[in-house]
Amino acid sequence: MKAPVTAFLRHLEVEKNASPHTLRSYRADLLDFEAHLAKETLRPATADLRAIRGWLAMLHRRGLDPTSVSRKLAAVRSFYRFLVRRGVVERNPARELRGPRPTRKLVSFLPIDEAAVLVRARALGGTSRDRDVAILELLYATGLRVSELAGLDLDAVDRDARTVRVLGKGRKERIVPYGAAAARALDTYVGRRAAGRGPVFTSARGGRLGVRSIRAIVRRAAAAAGVTRRVTPHTLRHTFATHLLDGGADLRVIQELLGHSRLSTTQRYTHVGADQLMKVYDAAHPRSQKQ
Repeated sequence: MKAPVTAFLRHLEVEKNASPHTLRSYRADLLDFEAHLAKETLRPATADLRAIRGWLAMLHRRGLDPTSVSRKLAAVRSFYRFLVRRGVVERNPARELRGPRPTRKLVSFLPIDEAAVLVRARALGGTSRDRDVAILELLYATGLRVSELAGLDLDAVDRDARTVRVLGKGRKERIVPYGAAAARALDTYVGRRAAGRGPVFTSARGGRLGVRSIRAIVRRAAAAAGVTRRVTPHTLRHTFATHLLDGGADLRVIQELLGHSRLSTTQRYTHVGADQLMKVYDAAHPRSQKQ
């Protein structure tokens, strides 16, 4: 196999239906790994456990955090599993390696009052205000990833049913509802474009609004609303999940709305206090109350 990394990425794209974001991440990690091996006059087919350990040590010296190192090692493990199946190597040299234990980060979310002030965006002005409010309302109403919102097209929005059709990670399609506030904001912004095609959210020049621009809009809206903590589109995604759970939504329903393949991932996106846990327990367990 002349170009094993290229072959593996092609396998991910065609056979595994990996998203463009996943492909970019794997490509960057594996090209970095290949470059390290080249300095040691090695190739993927001739690398051993010691060579991979040397690469990991180099990543630590660069100052990468444990989560990033673990992700890169996972990419190399997957790469070698592919090479074993194709008969390029006899065994996976990365199989026995364990990555560093990731630090468990506390995920930020907004309380209901702060979220309401932020998405109403009364302090925002200018010709793009209707668009920016629609972006904020829809992020909070649906919990979409910022890339999913940026990629949203007009024909994927059912304004009568108040749902959006989303192509998420792994190119899995899901339907996500949104509420009255987001519907009003979207109707105000979209207007006569409802029957057209193309992106929902556009720049001043008419092109599709990018992920960076959406992040900047959220950051600007948070500052204008007087929210002092760092707020990103992902903060609104966490806030969406947390508020649903606090309101009594089933965790598996939230999992479906967020587009997670694993329930454990959804659990990291939600925060629930002890009081709320006790309310749910008392209401749901048949022997929770005193007899």
